[in-house]
Amino acid sequence: MKYEEEVISSKEVYRGKIIRVEEEQVKLPNGEKAKREIVRHHGAVAIICVTAENKMIFVKQWREPMQRVTLEIPAGKIEVNETDPKRTAIRELNEEVRLHPESLELIADFYTSPGFADERMLMYFAHNLQPVSEELPQDADEFLNTVELTLEEAKEKIKSGLICDSKTIMAVWKWELLELRRS
Repeated sequence: MKYEEEVISSKEVYRGKIIRVEEEQVKLPNGEKAKREIVRHHGAVAIICVTAENKMIFVKQWREPMQRVTLEIPAGKIEVNETDPKRTAIRELNEEVRLHPESLELIADFYTSPGFADERMLMYFAHNLQPVSEELPQDADEFLNTVELTLEEAKEKIKSGLICDSKTIMAVWKWELLELRRS
């Protein structure tokens, strides 16, 4: 069975600071035509940070699309001029939680919402975290605090809905799997 769609036409309908939106007309495998609205995003990184005290570090912040506060793992978009996602992860760790990893291990490479967006996210596990020697400025439009939770506390925050995004839930599950392997 053929799955590919043929793009007949494409036009940009919005260009912002973080995303672009394109409208495509496509020819389906059965010959019919359809419209696709696609969010284009340059990509992002997310970082699992577990302290020496075996607590995961989260960022508490307001999320306007959901109109509420969330707890999320440190993350951020890959800037257009950034070619090494590991350097992006190191920058984001500095900006958001003021820590520097000795090393980063790639845990997952995935698309966040492939039904309508091309945002690709790389998730890293940060090893041997140390305070940064020089703090980078935080984004002017971000107001956040760090929160450290045990695995059980993190699982409770998922149940209560405070942790509600896929990357952070995936990170907690990965942490839980690592803990199970250790025991």
